[in-house]
Amino acid sequence: MTLPFPSKLSLALTPTPLQPLDRLSAELGGPRLWVKRDDLTHCALTGNKLRKLEFVLARARSENYDTLITCGGLQSNHCRATALLGAQLGFKTALVLRGDTGPMTDGNSLLDSLAGAQIRRFPPAQYRAELEDLLEQWAEEFRQAGHKPWIIPTGASDGLGIWGYIDASRELADDYRREGISPEWVVSATGSGGTLGGLAVGHQSYAPRTGVMGMAVCDDAETFRLKVRADRQAMVSDCGISLPEPFAEPLILDEYIGPGYARAGREVFATIVRLARLEGLVLDPVYTGKAFHGLIREIEKGRFDGCRDLVFVHTGGIFGLFPYGEQLLNEC
Repeated sequence: MTLPFPSKLSLALTPTPLQPLDRLSAELGGPRLWVKRDDLTHCALTGNKLRKLEFVLARARSENYDTLITCGGLQSNHCRATALLGAQLGFKTALVLRGDTGPMTDGNSLLDSLAGAQIRRFPPAQYRAELEDLLEQWAEEFRQAGHKPWIIPTGASDGLGIWGYIDASRELADDYRREGISPEWVVSATGSGGTLGGLAVGHQSYAPRTGVMGMAVCDDAETFRLKVRADRQAMVSDCGISLPEPFAEPLILDEYIGPGYARAGREVFATIVRLARLEGLVLDPVYTGKAFHGLIREIEKGRFDGCRDLVFVHTGGIFGLFPYGEQLLNEC
């Protein structure tokens, strides 16, 4: 099925490579593992958020918004990408960040400041309870100052941002054909649900024989099931299109969240070190390291016995690695 895509900006360096992880595959003795290198979508803008923002910012520009307001944690990949793209495209950028303590001098938070983003930090409890109000209050301040602000939700995960990974699914389908594979599963980390939803909708349309699996890094599986359905419905309503029914919902595993969002156990840091040394592949402890650890554990438990090929979508996050240097060095 061919979908009628909305307009987008050409910001990412795509198509990104699909690469085999042959040394790890041999070591694990299971399916052949492949990695979609969306950590290479751009240098400083690396990661999955860029694909979503191509669609979100195309609409913001077409409707003459001049200010971008968004939100996330202190080391949010999405906030960093929004700040840098805002600078590139001439938008003012304002960030509502979760966490009122801790340094802002490394990783993504440093890049936020370098890009000139205005930043407000809030205690985690206040952020969770009042986020919508905090975003709207700041938007109203910009309106009163004569600006036209666009509020982008967490991770750019909504009925517009979902197109980023529908588009990536179309690209992955081309990758599968080129490599002569028909992977049983494509797997990604899921933290705000937009990448997972896009992969699910996109693969049903462009690679329907491949199942979609999300490794939750924060909320439980039911939360993500509801989020994916909501984003899909919002996309249908926004674009006025029909999609295949019944919806092939993604499988979501929430057993590997560990201590909580942006908190990882030693096993995740050990996985990051293992991949760096075995394949030269750099993961992060918030998203990809957690998800890849879960993937390895599921292979070891036999979930994928009989599968020939599995694809892992590397969603980036390298700048979020640096605040965890001490924990990583303990595993080296």
